[in-house]
Amino acid sequence: MKDDLYDKGLKVRKNVLSSEYVDKSIKGADSFNAEFQEFITKYCWGEIWTKTNLTNKQRSMNNLCMLSALNKWQEFSIHFRGAIKNGCSLSELKDVLLQITVYCGVPCGVEAFRNARKVLEEDGIDIEKEFSQND
Repeated sequence: MKDDLYDKGLKVRKNVLSSEYVDKSIKGADSFNAEFQEFITKYCWGEIWTKTNLTNKQRSMNNLCMLSALNKWQEFSIHFRGAIKNGCSLSELKDVLLQITVYCGVPCGVEAFRNARKVLEEDGIDIEKEFSQND
């Protein structure tokens, strides 16, 4: 049962995670997990991500911290990519990862940096070029 909240959530979800990723998740749903896809689209994305007190950029940085603390690295990578789409600079993301390292521990920081680098490499983002432009 799709409604306005679902439609709003779908729009935000696609904007943050990419239409390709979201379409694949929804089209891949079956009778076992279709209700779950509708639930997260409606409530996670439609109810929470559409609130206006935080920007999507801030939400992305919050998610990276929480996902790291929970050791949810696949979701971390998805949301790291989303954080870039939401306007987080590599300098900001580096600071987020350093904060993760301090508050969640060095092994968690190692994984955060490892997963972030993998996303950057997969997306063809030249780290050195990005940082030289900010100097």
